[in-house]
This record gives sequence, C-alpha cells and structure tokens, in this order.
Amino acid sequence: MKAKSCCFFLIISLLFFLQVSIASAKMLSIKGDDINMRSGPGTQYKVLWQLGSGFPLKVLTQKGDWYRVQDFEGSVGWVHKMVTTSSPHMIVNVHKKTKRKINVRSGPGTNNRIVAQAYYGVVFKTLEQKNGWVHVEHEKGITGWIKRSLLWGY
Repeated sequence: MKAKSCCFFLIISLLFFLQVSIASAKMLSIKGDDINMRSGPGTQYKVLWQLGSGFPLKVLTQKGDWYRVQDFEGSVGWVHKMVTTSSPHMIVNVHKKTKRKINVRSGPGTNNRIVAQAYYGVVFKTLEQKNGWVHVEHEKGITGWIKRSLLWGY
C-alpha cells in the first residue's frame, strides 16, 4: 500500500511539473493598440508600458484573468487576458541601438530577393516556419521571409 501511495504521489508531481513547464512556455500576442502592461494583476496597478497590436509575450504565470508576461527585452509585467490573442507574432530582436536593418526576402533563403527591410523592434505576424526561416506579414501588408534567428516570439 505504501508503494502505491508513493507511486501515485510521484505521478501527480510529475504531471504538475509538466503542466507548469508547458504553461511557462506559452506565448501570446497583444490584441489592439496602446494596451497597458501593468506592475500587478489589476487596473489599480501602475502602467509600465503601452504595447501595440501583435506584440509577442511569453507567459510566466497566471492569476485569475491576468497574465504575468515577459517581453523580448526581458521586461516583466501584467496584461489582462481580454487584450491578448493566441495568433502567433514575432519581433525583430537584433541590431538594438543601431540603424542597421534586417532583410525581408521573397523566399526562405538568402538567394531570394529582398522585398523589405526592418529595424529592431518591428512586429510581424507569423504565417509559417520552414527550415530556419519564418514567413511573416507586416501590418502594412508586406509579406516575406526572415531568418528565424533574427526574431523573437512564435
């Protein structure tokens, strides 16, 4: 009987830790413009940042209808679940504090023509991923491919 209890406890513990690790890997995106990221889980907390449509965030924890999230620069705050979506987005995560741009190409590879360029912090909707490249769409309608290592998100 003691062995069964121990085994049951071990299985429950493993399921709990698996659920926690899956939840912590969850990504979401902001739905709407000028959405407040706050210092705590409620509207009474200080606004830390305002986020734009599609801005990708990693979920760290959840408290009621609020997500504690982290952005691509490591900033942590809280957003309400009603201002989020599961629609995948990515953000340019290279060349911070420079005027250098990344290339958006017509296909997944450096041999394809450049259709646009983007600076650090530009957000794209994720359409698909293929062989280390991401097919993206900008809110202004531009579509193309970006090397995955240049982006953060999902």
